Amino acid sequence: MKLNHLLILIFSLLIISCVEKSNEKNVHNVVDSKVEKKKENDFKYWVWTGANSERADSSYTAEFKKYSENGIDAVLINTNTNPELLSRIAPIAEQQGLEVHAWLMAMNRPGDSVALKHSEWYAVSRDGKSTFDTRPYVDYYQWLCPTREESRNHVLGLVEELSKVEGVTSVHLDYIRLPDIFLPIGLLPKYNLKQEEELPQFDFCYCEVCVSEFEKLHHKNPLNMENPAIDMEWKQFRLNKIKAMVDDAYKIVHNNGKILTAAVFPYPEMADHMVRQRWDKWNIDAVLPMIYHNFYNEDLDWIGFATKQGVNDLKSKNTELHSGVFVPEMTGADLLEAINQAKTNGANGISFFDGGALKTEHLQVIKNAQ
Repeated sequence: MKLNHLLILIFSLLIISCVEKSNEKNVHNVVDSKVEKKKENDFKYWVWTGANSERADSSYTAEFKKYSENGIDAVLINTNTNPELLSRIAPIAEQQGLEVHAWLMAMNRPGDSVALKHSEWYAVSRDGKSTFDTRPYVDYYQWLCPTREESRNHVLGLVEELSKVEGVTSVHLDYIRLPDIFLPIGLLPKYNLKQEEELPQFDFCYCEVCVSEFEKLHHKNPLNMENPAIDMEWKQFRLNKIKAMVDDAYKIVHNNGKILTAAVFPYPEMADHMVRQRWDKWNIDAVLPMIYHNFYNEDLDWIGFATKQGVNDLKSKNTELHSGVFVPEMTGADLLEAINQAKTNGANGISFFDGGALKTEHLQVIKNAQ
């Protein structure tokens, strides 16, 4: 009799164990399903926008409400590096359910009142012209040297100030590079330019600090090279200087509880070639490649190509990629295709340049794409 009771007890315990394991498995399946579903739907929509201190809070509220109501998750705000203005605007955006990112023009600092007192801080071209007073392409191109301690510390100080603003999710580095060696092919006619090689007036930085430091490292002077464009050490020296700026900014923002993001050229190999920017090597949390297909005379599927290239280059990094697209010349159908190209090629999200260009048809597309 005791044996029968024991067998019944053992059998009951086995049944209970099996039921518990089955329930546990079902719970895990539900959780896994929710996680997978979240991953599928966790595609972020961003927008770049500007700000100025003269606008009323009600104006910002209306703008941010328009974004949030139409499916946009994050707003990148250019306050012209004004932390006080950002402190005023950030809560308004947050109230509308938006993430706030502090958009900073990093190495290109047009009209910077502090930097303008130090003409030696500015990047110098191979033909000896400083962007302090001789600006390549456009009047707002005033680039600082990424090597000189004073100029780099000035930019990193701006990063520090913005990263301390309450409510900010990231400091977003724009123009984190050297001036364009090559313009996008679609823009060349605008400037009546032909760029088939690296031209001296667009090749930076040959300031005395950069040249001296490079010469100490590699025992050669880039100013004496017959063709500096083919010297890999000289190219790498400048790539490393931009990387060092980003890596230092990364430490600063993380120390202040924020993350670091950046607007970059379409994919790393292209950025390397065009603007001394190899962003797949950086310490950074997220990149927003500016895949402005029409600037390069490309079709919409090029957004998918560039996205995929960047995603593949970042495979070994813990860095998100959110494709950036240029809205002004897009129809609603074009924008939908751009979103699909980004999604199907592995992007974590998509950013629109810029808020002022988003028409009703664009906003409806974004809302329906959720």
